[in-house]
Amino acid sequence: MLRYYFFISLVIGSVIYIAQKQNIVLPYIINNYVNDFLIVPICLTLSLIVLRYTKNNKHYYLKIYHAIYLALIYAVLFEIILPRIYERYTADIIDATLYFFSAIIFYTLQEKKITVVNNPVR
Repeated sequence: MLRYYFFISLVIGSVIYIAQKQNIVLPYIINNYVNDFLIVPICLTLSLIVLRYTKNNKHYYLKIYHAIYLALIYAVLFEIILPRIYERYTADIIDATLYFFSAIIFYTLQEKKITVVNNPVR
C-alpha cells in the first residue's frame, strides 16, 4: 500500500510544483498545503528504501519515533527557522500539523511483516 501512496504522492507533488513554477493559479489549499502534507511521507519512504537496501532486510520498517522526528525537523526548519531568515517562508501552524499528521499516515501504511518463530516448548 505504501508504494502506491508514495508514487501517487510523488506525481501529485510534482504536478503542483511544476504548475507553481509555470505560474498557474491553483486553488489556495492545493497551492499552500498539499505539498506540505505529501513531503514527509515521500522523504520517509525514500529513507525506508535506502535503509532496507543498506541493511539487506526487506522487512525493515521505521518506528513511530523516526517518523515523528522527521516531522519535527521539518516543522522547526520550515516553520520556525527559515521564516526568520527568508521572506519566502511563512510560519504556519497548519503546515506543522500536516507534517505530523502525514508522518503518522506513513507509519500506518508501511508494511510491517513480523516473522514469528515457532519454537515449541519441550
